[in-house]
Amino acid sequence: MLVVIGRNWRRLVIAAILLLAIVHAAELALVGAARAVIATVSGRLVPVYFVASADKKVAFTFESGFGRDRTAEILAVLKEHEVKATFFVSGKWVSDHPVVARQIVSDGHDLGNYTYSVPHPNSLSPSELKRELEKAHKALEEVTGRAPKVFRPPYGEYSNKVIEAARDLGYETVIWSIDSLDWRGAPPADIKDRVLGKIHKGAIVRFHVTGTHTVEALPSVITELKKQGYAIVPLSSLLLEGRYYIHPHTGEQRPIEVPGEAGRHEGRSPVDA
Repeated sequence: MLVVIGRNWRRLVIAAILLLAIVHAAELALVGAARAVIATVSGRLVPVYFVASADKKVAFTFESGFGRDRTAEILAVLKEHEVKATFFVSGKWVSDHPVVARQIVSDGHDLGNYTYSVPHPNSLSPSELKRELEKAHKALEEVTGRAPKVFRPPYGEYSNKVIEAARDLGYETVIWSIDSLDWRGAPPADIKDRVLGKIHKGAIVRFHVTGTHTVEALPSVITELKKQGYAIVPLSSLLLEGRYYIHPHTGEQRPIEVPGEAGRHEGRSPVDA
């Protein structure tokens, strides 16, 4: 009798494992099919502009660029206010600023790929863009020991070709929903008013390490956002993982709900679908 029960128990365990494997495979197929349908219907791919979030979370992102580099000052402000952010840096910038690049990582911030030489992405062939990304990836990893997982196309310039090339290399392409316009040399008060006037759950805010008044604007922006109950987090803590898609008209990264999971994500988009 015990032998029979033991055999039946093993069969039940094996059957349960097989059932779980089938369910998991079905979920993966559903996610892939949903993304494919969305891309086919829209005819265009879009990067992540912002993220569906039920929580008051936003991400600050900083781009390397040309001009007076103020990354060290920005890091000091972020450290003083206990804020973590994401820095999109080029391979050339990392090679020129290795000490600061390592400080970004040691301070607990995220790194993103901004290509190697900051070209106009749409002017490159897929193979040329991949070489730019791979060269930058290698530079960032060699200098900081950190492998970037997100890509921002310079100048916010993208197309299906650009997004597909980045995706082939395992990158999520991310731009922004709020541009601080610090690159225009806007005064601190204008930067603050613009960011606070457009802020929303799941926002991705764009700053530059070469912004003329970015350093001076940051303390008041951070202080006010915290007063409003917002948490400022790096992209790794904002972007969705697993089952998601990117809305073809708004660029909102949304979860793909599978049967039985409806209602788990209730973030409201600031843009009507």
